[in-house]
Amino acid sequence: MATTERIAGGQTPSQTVGPFFHYALPWPGGADLVGRSAIGARLDLVPEGHRLLTAVERDAAEGEVIEIRGRLLDGAGDPVPDALIEIWQADRRGEYVNTRDKGFVGFGRAATDEQGGFLFRTIRPGRAPGPGNSLQAAHIAVGLLGRGLLKRLVTRVYFADGEGLDEDPILRLVAAERRETLLARRQAPGVYGFDIRLQGPDETVFFQL
Repeated sequence: MATTERIAGGQTPSQTVGPFFHYALPWPGGADLVGRSAIGARLDLVPEGHRLLTAVERDAAEGEVIEIRGRLLDGAGDPVPDALIEIWQADRRGEYVNTRDKGFVGFGRAATDEQGGFLFRTIRPGRAPGPGNSLQAAHIAVGLLGRGLLKRLVTRVYFADGEGLDEDPILRLVAAERRETLLARRQAPGVYGFDIRLQGPDETVFFQL
């Protein structure tokens, strides 16, 4: 009698992602959550006729307009180009999907440049509800994709001059000496600096989904 050998299967392993094709993933205005701008869209890499996603007219967003500037760096401190950074945040009231601010989308996307640089224009978020009826400190959720990464990395941006950092239920899960890697610091009025380091002694804290 012929026998049939059973081949054990399993989940397909993760594979590295990228490169990212700038004619499709970033879009004009994708990194500007408060207006119509090409910030972060790398239009120098977008061939004519391939701008598949375009910014749309929106009402003026409510709240304090800020910029978040930074660089994506590897373990040696070298820039990581052609990575994709996405942000998701609450509005100035701390509201997400059901926000009363119809001029604010809460989601943005930027590609890093040759120096690993990125820039977002957005609204400084309010404090949103957290687990167990807690109140989170103002923060912005960050997703990161790039070559050499097997899975999306997820982290948060908090504000060093913000309220409630010691009370935030998520930040309290991070060792005190590592929390600095999640803090954006004011560089000028309305401008905050925040670098993302993938490895090394100052590696940014990343969270598991």
